[in-house]
Amino acid sequence: MEERTRAYLRGRFRDHYRRATVTPPPSANEREWGYIPWRSGGPTMIRHRSLLDLGDIGDFLARERPRHVYFSAGRYDDPGAGSMGEKGWRGSDLIFDLDADHLPGVTPGEDSYGEMLETCKGALYKLLSFLDDDFGFEALTVVFSGGRGYHVHVRDPGVQDLERDARREIVDYVRGIGLDFEELITRETVAGLGRRTPAEKRTLDTRGGWSRRAHEHVVALVSELAEMDEATAISRLREFEGIGEGKAKAALKAMRENRSEIESGNVDVHPAFFSLARQVVAESVARDNAPIDEPVTTDTNRLIRLPGSLHGGSGLAVQRLSREELDDFSPLVDAVPETFQNHEITVELPESRRVELGGLDRSLAPGTHTLPEYAGIFLMARGWAEKGRE
Repeated sequence: MEERTRAYLRGRFRDHYRRATVTPPPSANEREWGYIPWRSGGPTMIRHRSLLDLGDIGDFLARERPRHVYFSAGRYDDPGAGSMGEKGWRGSDLIFDLDADHLPGVTPGEDSYGEMLETCKGALYKLLSFLDDDFGFEALTVVFSGGRGYHVHVRDPGVQDLERDARREIVDYVRGIGLDFEELITRETVAGLGRRTPAEKRTLDTRGGWSRRAHEHVVALVSELAEMDEATAISRLREFEGIGEGKAKAALKAMRENRSEIESGNVDVHPAFFSLARQVVAESVARDNAPIDEPVTTDTNRLIRLPGSLHGGSGLAVQRLSREELDDFSPLVDAVPETFQNHEITVELPESRRVELGGLDRSLAPGTHTLPEYAGIFLMARGWAEKGRE
C-alpha cells in the first residue's frame, strides 16, 4: 500500500471517529486493549494497553485513527502489564467467532463476498440455537465483525471463571465433536410382545439438545419418503450405506405403519429402520453443528474487535446487532459507515476486481475508476487498489 493511500485512509478513519459514538464493553478498565495503526511495512499489533493508557475511548480513536482496535475477552487486576502472567486473570467472556472463509459449503474465489456472508449468517443462527436452547445463556451480544463474519460475546456470570478445558467442552458440544449415536438414545425396558423376556425400546428425546435435532432429521426423512411412490422411496433409501433392496422395503414398511411412533421419538420400529436412523443422525450432526473458529472460544486471553470501530480490511463498521435487527441485517449495506457515503473518489486498480457493497455490484477492469467512496475505501483497505491522484 502506498503512503498516499494510507494517508487517505488514516484521514477518513479519523473523520469517522470524530462523528461516531463508540460504547466500550462492560468492565472496560479491567480489560487489555490492543490496536494496529496505519503504518508501512505491514500491520504491527500494539497491545498490553489498559484503558488508563488509552484514555477516553472516543478521544483515542479520533486521535490515533487505528486500522483495527481490539479488547480482551479476559478481565485482569493489571490489564496493562507486559505479560499475561503478570496481569492477574479474573475471568473471561465466552467468545464465538464465525468466519465465512472457513465454513463448509463456502468456496473462496468462487462464492461472492455477499454469498459467503449469507452462508455465515445461517451458521450464526445454528450457533444461537445452541447458546439459547441448549445452554440457556442470557447475556449475549451479537456483532458483525466488519469483515468475514460474526462474533458472539457471552457474558453470563456462570461462564466467567471457566478454564480452557471447560470451554473446550462447550466447543465440542456445539461442533458435535465426539458425539456418539448411542449417547443420544434413551433405552426403556418394555414387556416383550409374545416373548418371555423384556425388550428394550430405543428412542430419541424430542424435547431438546442434539437428540431433538437428530430426531427432526429422522422425521424429515420420513415425511420426504411419504410423498414418494414406493419405487422412488426404495431408490432413495438405497442411497444409504448398507441399505439394500430388502432392508429398504422393510424400513419403508415400518415407517408407513409406525409413523406416529417415529414422530414421538421411537427409532426402534424395525432393525432396518434403526440402522437407517443411525446414519441419518450422523448426517444431522454434520449439518447442524456450528462451525466456529475453535481456538477463539477456548482462549481466555483472546483479543476481539471493538464494536463500533472500523475494520481496517474493509472500511465497514464492526456493528452490534439486536436479535430484532438480525433477520433484516444486510452487512454489505447496513455496515457501510455514513461518513463514507454520498460522494465519490478515484482509485487505481492493478488487476480486475469485483466490488459488491452498498447496493453496488460491479466487476472492474484494471485501470482508474471513480466510485462511491465506501467502495473505493473497501478496495484500498483490502489492498486491491491505490488512491487515485486528484
